[in-house]
Amino acid sequence: MSDQNHLGLRKISRALISVSDKTGIIDFARELRTFDVDIISTGGTAKVLRDSGIKVTDVSDITGFPEMMDGRVKTLHPKIHGGLLALRDNPEHVAAMREHEIEPIDMVVIDLYPFEKTVMREGVTEAEAIEQIDIGGPAMIRSAAKNAQDVAVIVRPEQYSEVLAEMHQQSGSLSLETRKLLARRAFMRTASYDATVTAYLSGALRHRETGINSNTGGSATVNSFAFGRDGELRTPPPPIEIDSEEFSIEVFRGSLPTSAQWSIGKTADLRYGENPHQLAALYKMSMSMRDGIANAEVLSGKEMSFNNYVDADAAWQLVFDFEETACAIIKHTNPAGVALDPHAVDAYRRALATDPISAFGGIVAFNCPVDEAAARAVTEIFTEVIVAPDYDPAALEALRQKKNLRVLRCWPSAHRDTVEYKQISGGMLVQTRDTHRMKREELKVASKRAPSDKEIDDLLFAWTVCKHTKSNAIVYVRDKQTVGVGAGQMSRVDSVKIGAMRAQLPVAGSVIASDAFFPFRDGIDEAAKQGITAIIQPGGSMRDEEAIMAANEHDLAMVFTGIRHFKH
Repeated sequence: MSDQNHLGLRKISRALISVSDKTGIIDFARELRTFDVDIISTGGTAKVLRDSGIKVTDVSDITGFPEMMDGRVKTLHPKIHGGLLALRDNPEHVAAMREHEIEPIDMVVIDLYPFEKTVMREGVTEAEAIEQIDIGGPAMIRSAAKNAQDVAVIVRPEQYSEVLAEMHQQSGSLSLETRKLLARRAFMRTASYDATVTAYLSGALRHRETGINSNTGGSATVNSFAFGRDGELRTPPPPIEIDSEEFSIEVFRGSLPTSAQWSIGKTADLRYGENPHQLAALYKMSMSMRDGIANAEVLSGKEMSFNNYVDADAAWQLVFDFEETACAIIKHTNPAGVALDPHAVDAYRRALATDPISAFGGIVAFNCPVDEAAARAVTEIFTEVIVAPDYDPAALEALRQKKNLRVLRCWPSAHRDTVEYKQISGGMLVQTRDTHRMKREELKVASKRAPSDKEIDDLLFAWTVCKHTKSNAIVYVRDKQTVGVGAGQMSRVDSVKIGAMRAQLPVAGSVIASDAFFPFRDGIDEAAKQGITAIIQPGGSMRDEEAIMAANEHDLAMVFTGIRHFKH
């Protein structure tokens, strides 16, 4: 067997090139011509190549039809797809090609219309977006990829150099192994493209007006603006209301569909995963949205790690569950301290006071732009990451003095109603996100004593923090400041004990939140020993009467939410 047959080499004699991104295409086409490759092209690409002195044949000269319907129809023709799909070693295919004067095409170079970039442009209309949905491109890519036995398909400029390198090694030919690799990449590209189009169309059906504080109800507070790099106030780009899932409509109808698809692309390799022996990388959903931690700008400091991203996301989601100015300090996805205050610096200092020891090496998040005072306070101890919607120039300068501090600017998520995934061995669990927010009027007083207005304020604050704490979760709060946190215990009464035991602030006079009901009265009895005054919990236990009796015996106010906030 010859080396040619063994490698499955195919000589590239004819190539069709049609690209939106012209990066490197002139040099690539010029190199192809050194191998005597005939080049077919369309519209703008043909003009660019021809203007550079490269001999090109127009697709319309091959098909006998001009480009029509604003370019929607140009390559959808048997003389194109027949040249791609015909099996060169199939006598019937070869005979059909001769009969219909179809010449083989050995290579396709196509990168598709820039749909992704178009829909990310501010003010783009749905009609403009739809016009950028490529039809002929994906069809040619799929035809070429299906026939990888005979045809090479290139979908990204980064592939030009490796293809040329092999052609130089193999006298203008490409191996079957390479063609198959290119085909796999091509199908990945069309799958990603289709998923992005689906995501956009699903999101476009439920567009709504949102601002920078969109997931806090759009309150007109300091959170509704941000500082630019030059120190001037700037407004955020309007979020595109899309889902990365294909099934937003079904979710709104109260069900999840029978199938789902999404596409992610790697944007960065990370040093390692949760531990040094694990590989890790950052991927983004196929639609490159502006919001979310995956799209955060790293303004200063070292590269983000796997754990940094996980903890930063936990902190980010927590602070944007509040409409008032909030600061959260996170360690290992659990809150080490959370507080509200009109001034960012005071919100931070109050959050830090909850557990200054655990805050060391933590992640700090604000739901408002950070000023210099807050920035300098954060730099007083070692902090891994700070994330906020923006920073004023003096704040950014202060933070940049800490070379190891990662400074993230991130747009709040506009996708409050989407779903989330958890991987398990052999599959995925899918659920709608826990976006529930408890309102005062929804609370049900279960005890003899009703809570005061101040207690209700603290109870609602504690309830929100509890929602973002690993189960079993108990959160102690006073004056909209966490006092102690008991997280992730197997026993709820242990969470009560640990929350009080680890408190650095006085526990007496605080209130507590429990993410799920108390199965026994022992947890309430234990909390009463610590001097708490009120409890918020879902209720619904078979022993609710015992819990109510315990609350009344200790003269505690207790309210039921009817909602559970387990977090695993």
